[in-house]
Amino acid sequence: MKYLRLDSVGGISGDMFLGLLMGLGADRAKLEISLRKLVPGEDFGLFLEEVRLNGLCGVRAKVVIPREGHTHRTMGDIRSILENSELPEKVKLDAVGVFSLLAEAEGSVHGMAPEKVAFHEVGALDSIVDIAGCCLAWHMLGLEALALSPLPTGSGVVRTAHGLMPIPAPATAEIFARYGLLTAPDDEPFELVTPTGAALAAYFPKCPAGAGKVVKSVNAFGRRELLSRPNLLRGMFCEADHLSEGVAGQVMQLECNLDDLSGELLGHAAEKLLAAGALDVWTVPVYMKKQRPGVILSVLCPVEDAEVFRRMIFQETSTFGIRERIVARTVLDRCFETAETSFGPVRIKCGSRNGTALTRSPEYEDCRKLAEACQVPLRTVWQEALKKL
Repeated sequence: MKYLRLDSVGGISGDMFLGLLMGLGADRAKLEISLRKLVPGEDFGLFLEEVRLNGLCGVRAKVVIPREGHTHRTMGDIRSILENSELPEKVKLDAVGVFSLLAEAEGSVHGMAPEKVAFHEVGALDSIVDIAGCCLAWHMLGLEALALSPLPTGSGVVRTAHGLMPIPAPATAEIFARYGLLTAPDDEPFELVTPTGAALAAYFPKCPAGAGKVVKSVNAFGRRELLSRPNLLRGMFCEADHLSEGVAGQVMQLECNLDDLSGELLGHAAEKLLAAGALDVWTVPVYMKKQRPGVILSVLCPVEDAEVFRRMIFQETSTFGIRERIVARTVLDRCFETAETSFGPVRIKCGSRNGTALTRSPEYEDCRKLAEACQVPLRTVWQEALKKL
C-alpha cells in the first residue's frame, strides 16, 4: 500500500497540503489544466516554487487569482460546481466529502443546516482549487491512507468574516472533536491549522505509521514566519507490503433510534444501504421513551461516503436525527480459496495477520446456491465445505 506520513511542524493549510502533494510528484501542469475547468470564466494560476527557509529546502504552492474580491458560495453551490465538473468520479466524491465535512462543522457552530452554510474564505476560488486540487493530487499519487502527527494549533484570536474568533477557529475545533484529531497546543500567536487544513487531515483514511519504505520526503512551507519553529508541513511518501498489521483505518458509524417504522420498511432500508456500499448494517431492539419497543439502526461506512448514507437514512426511515462517530477498525488480510465439494465449488474466505492464517469460512451465497440447485439442506453443503478446510 501507499500512504502519506504527515509531520505537522508548523500546522496545516490547504495550500501547504497541495504544495506537499505536488512536491511529492503530482504534476502541477496537469493539475492546473483539470482545475481550470471547475469554474468557467474564473481565471487563476497554480504555481509551485522551490524555497529555502530555516536552512531547509522545500516547496511552496500558491493559487493566484487576477481579480480581487471573493465570491461567497453555499455548500449547494460548491456541490454543483464539483459534481458537474470533468474531474474523475472518485475525485468528485472526495472533494464534495471534504466540503461536506466543513459544512457540517460550520453548520454546527453557527446553528444552521450544512447545505445552507455560506462559505466565505472557504467559498472563494482559491480555496475550491486548494481542496479539489488536493483530492486530485491524492488520486494522481495513488495514495491510500494518511499517518498523521499531532497538530499544533497556535493561540490567540484570528479575524474572520464573522469577526474575531478564538484559535483554533470554532469550525476547526469542531472538526478536531468530531474526528478525534490529536492536537498539540503551543504559544505561537497565530492560526496554525486552518479549517481547510483540518478538514483535509480529517477526511482521508488513517493508518498508523508502521514499518514501510520511505520513497520520497518533501517540506511544504507556509507564508508566515513563526516565532519558535519552522512553518512547514513535512510529508513522507511511504510504501508498505501490508496495511500496517491489518489496521484498516477509520470508518464512520451512523445510527438512529426508530420506534415508528414497520419491519418491512426497516428491512428495505437495510437492503438499500448495503447495496449502496455500506460496510455493515445492523439493528438492535431497545425500549424507548414510555417503554415503547423500538430499534437502533447502525450503519458502518467509509468516512468519505458518510453524506451519501446520511441522505439515504433520512430518505428511507422516519428518523429526525442521526448520531455519528469515527471509529477505528482492525481487519484481517483476506484472500479466497476454492473447495471442491460433491455439490460443486465453494469459495472459502481466508483471514490472516502478519502472514499467519487465522480463520477460514465458506461463502454463504455459494453454499446457498448449490443447496438450491442440488435440492439438499444448506447445512449439508456448508458442513461438507467445512470438512475441506
